[in-house]
Formats: sequence, C-alpha cells, structure tokens
Amino acid sequence: MNPFGWIYTRLGNLQPPATPDVRLRVTNLTRHSLLATQLEVADSAPKRSKGLLGRERLAPGEGLWIVPCEAVHTFAMKFPIDLVYLDRNHRVRKIKNAVPPWRMSACLSAHSILELPAGVIRGTQTQRGDMLEFSPAEFVF
Repeated sequence: MNPFGWIYTRLGNLQPPATPDVRLRVTNLTRHSLLATQLEVADSAPKRSKGLLGRERLAPGEGLWIVPCEAVHTFAMKFPIDLVYLDRNHRVRKIKNAVPPWRMSACLSAHSILELPAGVIRGTQTQRGDMLEFSPAEFVF
C-alpha cells in the first residue's frame, strides 16, 4: 500500500482518491482500420469484475479492454458484444462476433480481451493474426 493509502485508511477508513480512467484509441495495423476511439481500460480487480455490467449499450467508438483476462461472460448484460482476444504483443488470437447475453467465452492463450459494440469485427474485417496498436485517445471538448 502506498503511504497516502495508509493515511486515508487511518483517517476513518476513507477511500483513497480514484485514479483517472484512461481512454485509448485502438487501430488494426494489419487492416488499416479503427476499432475504437474511446476504449476504457479495466486493469484492476474491481474494474474487471464490473466490466460492462449495468450499461444499456456501447456507443460506436466505445469499448472495454480487460487486462489481464482470458475469459469473459455476458451474464445479465443487455446487448451483444464483439470479443477480440489478444496476446501480450497485441496480436489477435481469437475473435467472437455478436456474443449475446448469457454466454461464456474463453481463449486460454489470450492475455487480454477487447469488448466492442457488435459489428465492429465485421466492419473492420479484423481477423486472427492481425496486429493492433493502442494509443492515447483524442479528447473532444
């Protein structure tokens, strides 16, 4: 625990301030296509556990990158999603199109998973073996 976390916990179990959410842009370098412009990163246990639960939909350009992760479920979700399984080098290991609610999916050789709006995989022609690139998202005010 960092020293500030210790101070906060000693002052009446207050929670330390949350780290700001990171947003990324994801490009398929192999196909020269854009998968997401506002990708959220789920890189902590609470963020990975919550995932997309409670959302009504994913807007075009949105998505969630779950790191590390090799399996997901869509239990209690309200909409289908595309899944892109990646290795540590951001190469696509497996894809699943329009996975409906109440399903499970896994790829044991994956290091992380992109959850995207249904139709993104087909629209970008993303395939197994493609190389993806992550960069900071451009903020629009």
